Parts: sequence; C-alpha cells; structure tokens
Amino acid sequence: MANPASTETTAHIENPILTGAKYSLMVLAGVALITASAKITVPFWPVPMTLQTMSIMAIAVATGPRMALATMLAYLAAGAVGLPVFAGTPERGVGIAYMMGPTGGYLAGYLVTAGLVGALARGRGAFGRFVIMMGGMVPVYLLGLAGLSAFVPSEKVLALGFTPFILGDTIKIALVALGYGAITRLTARKSADQNDAA
Repeated sequence: MANPASTETTAHIENPILTGAKYSLMVLAGVALITASAKITVPFWPVPMTLQTMSIMAIAVATGPRMALATMLAYLAAGAVGLPVFAGTPERGVGIAYMMGPTGGYLAGYLVTAGLVGALARGRGAFGRFVIMMGGMVPVYLLGLAGLSAFVPSEKVLALGFTPFILGDTIKIALVALGYGAITRLTARKSADQNDAA
C-alpha cells in the first residue's frame, strides 16, 4: 500500500525541465506582448501613443519582479541582436545603434521600472498599484530625458520627452491598475464558486 504522505510529497515535486520550459514560454509571451504593444499606435492628444508602458506595467504587476526583469532583459536582448522589437524599428534603425539613440534611456528606465513595480505593487489595491506604477515612471523619465539630452537642446528636453507623454502614461497606468483589480476579483469569485460547488 502506498504511503499517502509520500504520494502527496511526490505530487508537489516539480519537474525542473517542465518548470524551466513554462517560465521560458512566459518570458517569450511577455516579449511578444511588449513588441506588439510597441508597434501599436493609438491616436491621442497631444501626440499618438503606443501601448508599451501598459504592457510592461501589466507584466510587472501580474508576474512579480523576477519574471518582469527576465522579460525585459529578453526584450532588450532581442532588440540588441537586431530583431525589430522596438517602436519605430526597423525604419529608425535596429540593434545597438537604435538602443544608443534618443530613446535608449527610456528602454533602460523600463528595465529598472519592471523590477521596482513587480516588487512593490503586488498585493495592493487599485489605488496603491496606481501610485506605485506612477512612481515607477520616475526612472523611465529620468533615464529617458538624460539620454534624450544628448540629442536635443536642453531647453527642449522636457517639451519633447516628457510633456507630450505624461498624460497618456497616466491613463494607461490607471487602466492597468483598474483592470488588474477587476481580473483578480473575477478570478477569486470563480474560485470561490468552484469551491462551493465542490
């Protein structure tokens, strides 16, 4: 007769190969999502916007810091080797040359932000997530504006690299905060209903 305790322990041992494959697929799916969102342009005022901020924040909130950092590192690595994953590629160049251009600082900022938001936003309510994600945009804009300043006059940096985008980023972050909360509540409700039915 099998030992129930042994059977239960065995059931909880994860196959490292399957676990690695699962996380690799999650990273690839995240890279694909960020790439697609960087290519989508939504009409907005004062300038059209992409959905890149939304996808990066959503990944960070939903998966935590390790997966968010792994996904962003994979995304940046894909761009560094020349894959057209960034906004405006390949029309505005590819690879390291693109990453050293005017938007390179923003890409570096998103890497920092993915880890910070992933670590701090999970388990919080919609308002708490919103505040943390808005705070997470600080390194994006700081590094982004610093990089942009090498290409445009200093008096135009804010007008070109901050002012046109902050409203759109705020709206996108609010949508992520509210959307993630709604999905979490729906999932919890379905789980409770299934437990009641059992």
